[in-house]
Amino acid sequence: MSYCRTSILDGISTSALQLRLAAMQQAYLDLVSGGKLQVASYAQGDGGKSVTYTAANIGDLTQAILSVQTQIDRLNGISIHAIGTIAALALEHLLALA
Repeated sequence: MSYCRTSILDGISTSALQLRLAAMQQAYLDLVSGGKLQVASYAQGDGGKSVTYTAANIGDLTQAILSVQTQIDRLNGISIHAIGTIAALALEHLLALA
């Protein structure tokens, strides 16, 4: 049986991904609320790591957050199709309220 990697994040545990996600989300929130420079830090088996983000690379931070969220969803058995369906239903509900 062969195994095909589906993400660059394969092999990282859900708990490690959740820690990194929280740090990146906090950095994002700080940036969009006026912060000029944010550092997302987290602990890893071989020591502490950090990444510095600025308003100029907020797109990279956003993409990293989405990638980690997607990998966590995969590890929890949530398919991308199911997420799209849930989002579509939520949008329909919001439009019905308007």
